[in-house]
Parts: sequence; structure tokens; C-alpha cells
Amino acid sequence: MKTIITTLLLIVFFCSCNASKEFPSQKQTTNDRVSDTIRIANDELEYEVVIIDPGFSSWLASRAFPRNYHSQSYLENKNRLWVDEWNRRVLQPYRYNPNLYEMTISYDQITDYGYEVNYLIYNYFIYFQNTYKQKLFGYVPTR
Repeated sequence: MKTIITTLLLIVFFCSCNASKEFPSQKQTTNDRVSDTIRIANDELEYEVVIIDPGFSSWLASRAFPRNYHSQSYLENKNRLWVDEWNRRVLQPYRYNPNLYEMTISYDQITDYGYEVNYLIYNYFIYFQNTYKQKLFGYVPTR
């Protein structure tokens, strides 16, 4: 099995209640390329989503479904399934590659995180499953 050099860090700290959320900031490098870090944060709600994975930003811009293609409830349902399976795999490092599944994701099923947060998490899971040949649960689009 080939060694995965890619550093994956997907941290999701969620808590509190529903309110407006900031949109992701994609920092531009000096040569106008989008960085490999996508961050959504709201200090008032005490949550942060950080996705660091080489190639995800360009994949998101070029291959992801457009915003509002899926409803928020669809994205939430898929995210719940995929987060549950992700967390199961984190807890089984001898069965699943610990370089892929480094840390658990805290995703509160009651909290309304809004469309943008769910959209980015959903698309990251599609990117992750297609890029690393993983299948977390159910149908995965090959976009």
C-alpha cells in the first residue's frame, strides 16, 4: 500500500444554537492560486471547520456540484451518515488507515449549521472518498 504523504486535517468543533455564519475564506497566495485550506469559523457559536487537503480547493472550484443543487436537508442527512462512519473508522486504527482517519468529527445532529457548512463538508466527503478510494456509506458521486 502506498504511503500517503497528504496531511489531512478536518476539525469540526460545533456547539451552541442556530445563527448566521461566516462563509469560508479561501486565502490567495502570491501567484493567485487558491490555497489548500478552507476555513469556516464563528467565534460567537464556538465552532470551526478547517479542511486542509492538497487539491480540495481546486476540486471544489472545478468538479463539485454547484451551491443549491442539493437541499440543506439532503446535505445534512448525507453528512450524518458519513460523519458516523468516519468516526467509527477513527476508532479502529488497525482496520482502517490511521493516516486517513486521524481524528473524530464532532457534528451535532440537532444544531443547524446552515447551508454553507453542510455544503463544504458534503463536498469534502465526496472528494475524500473518490481521491482515496474509500467508501463511507451509500452512493458516492464520481464528479
